[in-house]
Amino acid sequence: MAAIVQAEGLTKQVQSGDQPLTILHEASFTVEAGDSLAILGASGSGKSTLLGLLAGLDAPSSGTVYLDGTDIFAFDEDGRARLRGKLAGFVFQSFQLLPALTALENVMLPLELHGAADARERASEALNRVGLSQRAHHLPKHLSGGEQQRVAIARAFVVRPKILFADEPTGNLDAATGSQIIELMLELNRAQGTTLILVTHDEALARRCNRQLHLADGRVM
Repeated sequence: MAAIVQAEGLTKQVQSGDQPLTILHEASFTVEAGDSLAILGASGSGKSTLLGLLAGLDAPSSGTVYLDGTDIFAFDEDGRARLRGKLAGFVFQSFQLLPALTALENVMLPLELHGAADARERASEALNRVGLSQRAHHLPKHLSGGEQQRVAIARAFVVRPKILFADEPTGNLDAATGSQIIELMLELNRAQGTTLILVTHDEALARRCNRQLHLADGRVM
């Protein structure tokens, strides 16, 4: 299999007072297309920083990332955003649903931004896949945390991304609901061949992925 994500010497430093603080030290690894990778580590180990760099949401101090063979830091911020739009989907701990839109409208949104003529039909199908067809016309405030995260997953997968980045996707959920959410993401990962890269501090959830990458003090162990 070809590497769809390749990190080369990723380093991130920030100023802390008058001293540079290194959050991530020369992380290098590859992820193959269709794989599922859990990034593990204690709070403050650099997990979310690494995910942000892999997705091009933040720029490294040195090193680079290739997504599907393209050096993402050869582009400016707008160029990286366009590349993400073509390749990636995102699921966050805080769901990030638009409160004034129904579940269906939230899932339709990325399709409409892509100019898809069949946005409603595809969004309905995606909600059905995550078991929420009965809740399509509910606003986020009328959905449970687990239901909101299912909507977020449907929204991420509806554009059939090559890569799905998930930052603590079960962080705001109880253990049983969190386990269901991970199962759902892995099922869609298998069904669509989407590469799944998720940050978690939960070792039991991480073991559900094909591979685990452990970070300690900003270093890949």
